[in-house]
Amino acid sequence: MIALTDDKGRLVWVSAVRPGRTSEITACRHDKLTAHLRAAGLGAIADLGFVGLDDSGPDADPAVITGYKAARNRPLTWGQKLSNKALAAVRAPVEHGFAHLKNWRVLGKVRTDPKWATVLCGPCWS
Repeated sequence: MIALTDDKGRLVWVSAVRPGRTSEITACRHDKLTAHLRAAGLGAIADLGFVGLDDSGPDADPAVITGYKAARNRPLTWGQKLSNKALAAVRAPVEHGFAHLKNWRVLGKVRTDPKWATVLCGPCWS
């Protein structure tokens, strides 16, 4: 299950539940998350697990902003490290706010048994 929150950590959208083996980036691609974000005029800041999700052209504004990943043979530059720190600082309050959502009883049921998700939550933009 993928959840989007606003900058205050309030829940904005919850995806459909997929099997546990489905990666987050695959679930986002299946839900066409970037297209929906662009249509709504929104953007998202995501962790390094979502690098490559936004396949927009070089002239388009990105719908999903991620940090930089280092490769074995290519370490991050000072500017890339600085950019990653800035993104982490913006994401931290939202990540902490989202941690509180896991305490919601309804989301607890979704996390323990995905069959509940079909009744309790779903995408806002079907």
